[in-house]
Amino acid sequence: MSKIIKVFRPAILCFVVMTILCGVIYPGVVTVIAQAVFPNQANGSIISVTLNDGTKKDFGSTLIAQEFTKPEYMIGRPMGTTNLSPVGEKQEKLVKERIAWWRALDPNNTADIPMDLVTASGSGVDPNITPEAAEYQVARIARERGISEDAVREIMNINTTGRFLGFWGEPAVNVLKVNLALDSLL
Repeated sequence: MSKIIKVFRPAILCFVVMTILCGVIYPGVVTVIAQAVFPNQANGSIISVTLNDGTKKDFGSTLIAQEFTKPEYMIGRPMGTTNLSPVGEKQEKLVKERIAWWRALDPNNTADIPMDLVTASGSGVDPNITPEAAEYQVARIARERGISEDAVREIMNINTTGRFLGFWGEPAVNVLKVNLALDSLL
């Protein structure tokens, strides 16, 4: 029996030490640093708005897409992920269905539909669209809301982020922020 204990004792001791180190101390230190240095991001980048009656309401995260389908709102990328081949028949059918949906939503718009409006992102919850995809929707939003296209573009431009460090990534329009601004909540 003592031979078994002698064999398992280092393994059990290692398990306990690593559990405390990797399961308690490290996550605790990372959490404290994140809360001190990046509190907004560490708490989910939630957009909170104080309403006219004084209550505070959370509308969502700037990092996770919200689904909008009404014509008076800017509409983001399709939600949900897929592992379909980009050149496969199923993906082609899905894209054609999405194109038909966009054409039915705004029959007056005969411009080419930007690719990010008919294909899902890798995560399936991308909160941003390209400036081209946002511009594609400007006329419809202005018409539905009874405001000028320039007013919609101004809101869109305010909520567009540029390239990180001026060269990394692509410009992006945050759909939730635009829609909250259109509703005059942000």
